[in-house]
Amino acid sequence: MDSFFASVEVRDDPSLAGQPVLVGGDGQRGVVASCTYEARRFGIHSAMPMATAKRLCPQAIILPGNMAKYVAVSRQIHEIFHDTTPIVEPLGLDEAFLDVTGARVLLGTPLEMAKAIRTRIDGELALGSAVGIGPSKLIAKLACREAKPRVGPDGVTEGLGTCVILPEEVRAFLDPLPVSALFGVGPATTKTLARLGIERVRDLAALDPEVLVGHLGGLQARALVGLARGEDPRPVVADGVAKSIGHEETFAVDVNEVEILESRLRRQAVAVSSALRAADRRCRTVVVKVKLADFTLRTRSQTLPTGLDDHVALFTVARSLLDSVDVSMGVRLLGLSATSLEDASVPVQLTLGMDDTDEAGLVSASAAVDLQQERAALEDAIVEIRSRFGRSSLGSAAMLRTDGISVPAQRDVPFGPTDPD
Repeated sequence: MDSFFASVEVRDDPSLAGQPVLVGGDGQRGVVASCTYEARRFGIHSAMPMATAKRLCPQAIILPGNMAKYVAVSRQIHEIFHDTTPIVEPLGLDEAFLDVTGARVLLGTPLEMAKAIRTRIDGELALGSAVGIGPSKLIAKLACREAKPRVGPDGVTEGLGTCVILPEEVRAFLDPLPVSALFGVGPATTKTLARLGIERVRDLAALDPEVLVGHLGGLQARALVGLARGEDPRPVVADGVAKSIGHEETFAVDVNEVEILESRLRRQAVAVSSALRAADRRCRTVVVKVKLADFTLRTRSQTLPTGLDDHVALFTVARSLLDSVDVSMGVRLLGLSATSLEDASVPVQLTLGMDDTDEAGLVSASAAVDLQQERAALEDAIVEIRSRFGRSSLGSAAMLRTDGISVPAQRDVPFGPTDPD
């Protein structure tokens, strides 16, 4: 999708058309999640600190964003994808790989399918999109970039919309690109390759991969040279199951009060619990992530004998993990993740109180499992009440706000804090 979050906002408020619109957290620690092409003329891009973006474009219009709305639009887009092929691999909310090999007899050439998809997205959702077509995921992804609008000194130039790279065109397409265009080549790898005089894909493709083994390791060296030669055997994996579910937030000011951190952690547990139950999953491992004021990162985890999805059980484990971190310096970011996911239909394994409490003082597995068991019926009732009377119809004291009950969601404050409250 073209500037997805920002485009949705412009669509819903036509007065924003042609304006430099930024979606993200409007604070010193906020980030730009999406921006219109008019904003990109000033050098603004996604993941840029909002403070930097405001310096580059003081007249920018900043919107906090509405993740619930973007998720709903994303579902509509993916329904269009699935009308073309069942083999759809999502990449976030606004992008996906589609394997259309088996749809050609019924729906025509890949180019015809791409045009049909773009026409439907434009007609049904009033949003712009771009499609890249190629014999592999790498080529399709890079072709999609070529299809997008361009930003230049004279303004925004409309893109091709659809870009097709045939198998015999792959090497000619790849050769002039910078090595950073390849999957797996981040800033560190780019610097390593530059020190070796490798700046373009053609340079990398001409190398014997063994030359790079001492610099990048055997696996990465061979994979990157293969990609540079257009070799990408990765299949499109339809609707892969999530490996983890988490929620984290950056604070506007560093926090060292344990009570405040526990309150935020409790809300995160509610958000993660809701996401787990919505996905019919439980987690065996609970992970707490703490970024201190000096940007030092601390992670703590505990694996349990059975799966959890109850927010009190999750919080109980997470709180004991947080207690093992020295937060006196102040915490910049706090996060809670659920990993080692399993199907919610797997029976809960009772511990019968025979587990051992961790030497570091972590909560015993039996305490967490007991909470999971004791609260199962209560959690089911809460879900039923909220589904019938609305999400804000019922909550705990920690969810009370001046304007009523605010039940935490997994995507609350996704772009950083907007104020120092």
